[in-house]
Amino acid sequence: MDIRNEIALVTGANRGIGHSFVTELRSRGVTKIYAAARRPETVPELPGVVPLTLDVGDDASVARAAAAADDTTLLINNAGVSTYARLTDGAEEDIRLEMETNYFGTLRMVRAFAPVLGAQGGGAVLNVLSIMAWMAYEHSNSYGASKAAAWALTNGVRYELAGQGTQVTALAMASVDTDMMAGIEDEKSDPDVIAKAALDGLAAGSLEVLADGRTVQWKSRLGEGPALLYPQLSAPGAAGR
Repeated sequence: MDIRNEIALVTGANRGIGHSFVTELRSRGVTKIYAAARRPETVPELPGVVPLTLDVGDDASVARAAAAADDTTLLINNAGVSTYARLTDGAEEDIRLEMETNYFGTLRMVRAFAPVLGAQGGGAVLNVLSIMAWMAYEHSNSYGASKAAAWALTNGVRYELAGQGTQVTALAMASVDTDMMAGIEDEKSDPDVIAKAALDGLAAGSLEVLADGRTVQWKSRLGEGPALLYPQLSAPGAAGR
C-alpha cells in the first residue's frame, strides 16, 4: 500500500511505540492521523494530527471513535497494558485487565472499523503483538497469554477480512525502550526503529513483521518441543519429565 495516501488511526498514540508511529507516519506524508488516547490532551499538537478520545476497553468509546474517524484507511492497534502478572499467583484483576485491553480491545477496534475500512476499499490493519505471544518467562505470562490470543485473533481476522480487500499485518518484537518496559533490565530496541520497520513491512504488503533478531530467532523455533525451548524443564527434580 502507498502509505502517503492513507488516513491512519493509531491507538495508544500519546507515548511509546504509538508516539513513534505518529512521528513516522508524519514523516511519510500520511494525509491525516487520528492520534487516539484515553487522554487526548496528552497528544502533541502537530499539523495533520487529530487527537481522538478513545478507551479500547469501552464499547461506547470505540463506537464514537469509529463514527468520528469514518474516513480511516489504516488502523494501527497499538494500545496495550502490562502488569507483569504471573498466571499462578498474579492478581486476577491484573490478568483480566491485560486480556480486556490487549485482546478484547483489539477485537473491539477491528469489529468497529472493519466496515469503515471496507467502505474505503479495504485499507489495512496493523496489530502490535509481542514475542511474549510465543514464549514463557518468569513473569508477565498473563501478558503473554493476552498477546497469544491477539496473535490468533490477527490470523483469524486476516482470513475473514480478505474478501473485502483488507490487509492485516502482525507486528512482533522483543523488548522496546518504552515506559511499559522501564522496570525491566533487558536489551531494548528503539521504538522509532520498530515503527519504521513495521511501516516498511506494511507498505511492502507483508502479513507479518518480525522487528528484531530475537523475535526472528524465537519464531523460527516454535516447532521445537518444550524441553528444547525451556531446558530448565528437564533439569533434575523438574516436574513432568
